[in-house]
Amino acid sequence: MIVWLNGTHGAGKTTTSALVRQLIPDSRVLDAEKIGETLMDITPALPGPGTDNFQHWPPWRPLVVETARRVLDYTGGTLVMPMTVLVEQYWREISGGLAHHAIPVRHFVLHADQETLRGRIEADTVLGPSLFRLKYLEPYAEAAFTWLHGAAEVVDTTHLTPAQAALRIAEAVKG
Repeated sequence: MIVWLNGTHGAGKTTTSALVRQLIPDSRVLDAEKIGETLMDITPALPGPGTDNFQHWPPWRPLVVETARRVLDYTGGTLVMPMTVLVEQYWREISGGLAHHAIPVRHFVLHADQETLRGRIEADTVLGPSLFRLKYLEPYAEAAFTWLHGAAEVVDTTHLTPAQAALRIAEAVKG
């Protein structure tokens, strides 16, 4: 099974995924961003739209599916995957690819209001304030309103600690 933690930057996906992993036996965290970083490291750069978002490169989505499938074939158990996906077509490609391989997915969106998200990003002591992260607040709000919240189980983290959010997700998965 895959437990996919979606949501924009500052929602708590990375922190929460590590805590969810501790609460679900035989689980591992697979960060799909690492797959994107590998694509970004290819030299010369991949052709296509000039972008700082690897998700727009067509190989990223099937590579996420194939990597998850291969890891699950090798290890079994559960993969906890923290990754923002705000383009509905991209989510359909990933979730459809996983369904093609009969891999069940529990899709959660870690949500917080815009003010909370902005405050978390600006106060981040690990990554520091980030214009890259801030520029995704509006696209997240649009995705949340148009499709994302309807395609996932929403966990509002505005007033939750990552540990509380992780517990809710683990209970829903086990439940």
